[in-house]
Amino acid sequence: MESLNQLNTAVMESNHQPVVLFKHSTRCSVSVMVKRMLESQWSHGNKVTPYFLDLLKHRDISNEIASRFGIHHESPQVVVLKDGQAVHSASHNEIDQADFA
Repeated sequence: MESLNQLNTAVMESNHQPVVLFKHSTRCSVSVMVKRMLESQWSHGNKVTPYFLDLLKHRDISNEIASRFGIHHESPQVVVLKDGQAVHSASHNEIDQADFA
């Protein structure tokens, strides 16, 4: 995700199927570990739409996610959207793919 327009698209897509926003910091070893886990163990196929957000390049988008959905920023963090609303968020070792669908 590289623009606020893509965030808006993700929110609209969540009206059709769940969307997962993964907020990642390339400077955080925990974030790198979680990213690898998500990539290697992704089990949702086309049932969940994933978006990747590089926090160091696009902090403005992360700030908009926090503001729009009332979620305190953390990294790494996932935010699950359904029907245009954040229905779940988790960070660090609490990130579990079972919560995505």
